[in-house]
Amino acid sequence: MRTVGTALALALALALAAVTVGAGAAEAAPKQPTAPLVWTDCPADPSGAPVDPRLRCTTLKVPLDYREPRGRTIGIAVSRLPTAKPGLRRGILVHNGGGPGVASLHLPSAQESGYPREVLDRYDLVGFDPRGVGRSTPVSCGRTASEVPYELVFPFPAPDGSIAPNVRFARDLARDCLARNGEWIRRLTTANTARDLDRIRAALGEPRISYRAASYGTYLGVVYAELFPGRADRFVLDGNVSPNATWQDRLATWDRAGELRFEDFARWAAERDSALRFGATPAAVRASYLALAAKLDRTPVTHPVAGPVNGNLWRTLYRLDSYHTALFQEIADWWRFLADDGAGPVPYWWLAKGTPGIPDDNDVAALTAVLCGDTPAPRDLGHYRRAVADSRQRNPIVAGMGANIWPCAFWPAPVEPAVRITGRGPANILLLQTERDPATPLVGALAMRATLGGRARMVTVDSGNHGAYDRSTPSCAVTAADLFLTTGTLPPRDLTCAPDPVPAAVDG
Repeated sequence: MRTVGTALALALALALAAVTVGAGAAEAAPKQPTAPLVWTDCPADPSGAPVDPRLRCTTLKVPLDYREPRGRTIGIAVSRLPTAKPGLRRGILVHNGGGPGVASLHLPSAQESGYPREVLDRYDLVGFDPRGVGRSTPVSCGRTASEVPYELVFPFPAPDGSIAPNVRFARDLARDCLARNGEWIRRLTTANTARDLDRIRAALGEPRISYRAASYGTYLGVVYAELFPGRADRFVLDGNVSPNATWQDRLATWDRAGELRFEDFARWAAERDSALRFGATPAAVRASYLALAAKLDRTPVTHPVAGPVNGNLWRTLYRLDSYHTALFQEIADWWRFLADDGAGPVPYWWLAKGTPGIPDDNDVAALTAVLCGDTPAPRDLGHYRRAVADSRQRNPIVAGMGANIWPCAFWPAPVEPAVRITGRGPANILLLQTERDPATPLVGALAMRATLGGRARMVTVDSGNHGAYDRSTPSCAVTAADLFLTTGTLPPRDLTCAPDPVPAAVDG
């Protein structure tokens, strides 16, 4: 829980380029498992959350490289939580927690309480750790948790705007990942994960899958639906990315998205100025935030557990907690501590210990592998210097981080082109989106909607949470998703709404 992917998993839990080898490789998947699955008790959830005793786990062997189906295999950890109403059962509802690099084996147990009974009656809930992640054959770059710090994994430039530290970190991480894993890490791609998902379908004896996922999981979902359109049943994709962009272009949208989301936090803080004293207006809160970041750039503040908190770690902490309005108070707690005016919050991911058998850097290694294995990135360092300089000026809240360099600038070319997403296929996809999502901004969802055309409907909520299927903030998105999963009925047209009104308190 000490590295980047698990912090993202916390936020996700609260919120909850030409067709390539494509059809030929996809249809090569067997219709029946090659060996019977052996189901056992599931391991403990690394988050410490209780595991539903009905959840069962197994490991499925899949090809490392689908172009060599008889070659080396890797393990994929799979879980299943059966419906209590077999007579009403429609099939399986598969989950992915995003990332890339977020373990999803325990999502059925974690997500069950978020579904209405009508959905639970119709599906076995299925989770899996994607290839390279967690209890699946894990990938590593050979680094300890302290060697993959948040503020460098997320490439915040130096206080003066220099990207030299980011270039060194990206170059060295790419070197370490490739040296430790050889060719295996280059097969850790979204297309191959989609093929793994179809092997899971076949192994479970299901003709089709339904699917619900957020963030990066939306991309995995449309890749699966493109490769296997006849095997996709009801797909709910929440917090969507642009389907045919490069990862570098997707990440660059974070900078503007951070500005839009900060407006929500600034209003929230200004309304509580008498207690917080960050500023009586949103503009004043913004100025105070930037002043604190600049102060920490010069003089970090030491947290008793997290250690020195500099300006970029503060920007990272703010950004992660901006994923959900429920975390705004934690931002305020950090802010007051760093301004020398309050007790320091205890970030749980610093306290948690690693999971035996899973490398400390597993989530970072998997994130890197997918980003760099899916799409190429610019090699010219000047491109990143110019992009960061421009974005820092226009988007100071996250200081141009999204436009900055990742290890992909030093990665070999992808082993296959990205799957080109189209509007061909059945109309069975429901897109959910909030207007000011800081991680998967609206601009990406609009591109997804335009690309899918008649295959999809979209429901947009006037919110800034990372994800709209969220029972703590109910809305028309939750209602539409539940109806679609239960009956297969899509909205007749795209919808936009505000979150539902908060019920009035009842006396007595």
